[in-house]
Amino acid sequence: MPGWWHDPAVAIMVNRAVPAHRLFTGISWRHLAYLVEELVAPWQAGVEGRRHAARGGARKRAAGAGARHQRVFVDRLVATLIHLRHDLPHAVLGLLFGVDRSTVTRAIAEVRTLLAARGCAVPDRRGLRLRTLADVFAYARAEGTELRPDATEIQVRRPPSGRGGRRAFVSGKKKQNTMKATVIADHRGRTLWTDALRPGRMHDATAARNEGIAICFQHFPDVEVLLDDGYLGLSRDHRGQAITPPRRPRLRALPGRVEQRERDRHWHSSDRITVEHALADHKRWKQLTRWTHRRDRLPDTYRAIASLVPDRTIHV
Repeated sequence: MPGWWHDPAVAIMVNRAVPAHRLFTGISWRHLAYLVEELVAPWQAGVEGRRHAARGGARKRAAGAGARHQRVFVDRLVATLIHLRHDLPHAVLGLLFGVDRSTVTRAIAEVRTLLAARGCAVPDRRGLRLRTLADVFAYARAEGTELRPDATEIQVRRPPSGRGGRRAFVSGKKKQNTMKATVIADHRGRTLWTDALRPGRMHDATAARNEGIAICFQHFPDVEVLLDDGYLGLSRDHRGQAITPPRRPRLRALPGRVEQRERDRHWHSSDRITVEHALADHKRWKQLTRWTHRRDRLPDTYRAIASLVPDRTIHV
């Protein structure tokens, strides 16, 4: 056996190209280069802003002086993507990149915020992104497409005992502590928007109303939205725009009426299945299968992942 095998000082050396592989980050090399080009300037501006606030004024030394970053922005972005994709602990990522755990924690917090603020890519229109619900409705009206919202739940930790609001996260559907995300997709399963996340106990229609969907229905009366049975209240308030599956006919209805209703429900379900595909794309990122970190960080995490998934439509 080689002598160096027993040396406790042997360091783990990792090729820098390996962590950036698609198996680790979940995105292609081309997509990674696109993200670096897009985010490096806002990241640097944020760093300089925090330094300016810490100094209490302008820089007093020559430009370029002072300590250097232990890891460049590309390494910070790759570490964040690995954390989002595989939920590796910060200490493991610190060992992988040769830095302290606190450095990884700070880098992930910075990059995750930038990713969450990107919004979702507009299909076939590079450079345009949708960030608000009004943007999505305006896009649907311009393109003449139907929107397909749906809600999904992510299991989270139970709030500590002795604090108010513990029951707010108990989902009536899953009987677990969850947070609920409302996602909108188009007819091809491309994510267009996701909300700020709500406690799991909140009803799907209530979560959509809190995001202002009723106001969007008023300002965009020609936009149609395909919904499931969880949004019957919206269908009642906005007939002709909020479309839900047909209701069950009366007991004495003719057989032809019953068969027509089944065909209509099948068509409606087939037309809405694309939003389920979009949600499945999100859940491929391990952090969204079960959230074990602080609940206040989940909204930014979900929006960060939701901003990465639709980028495939702009060929990056």
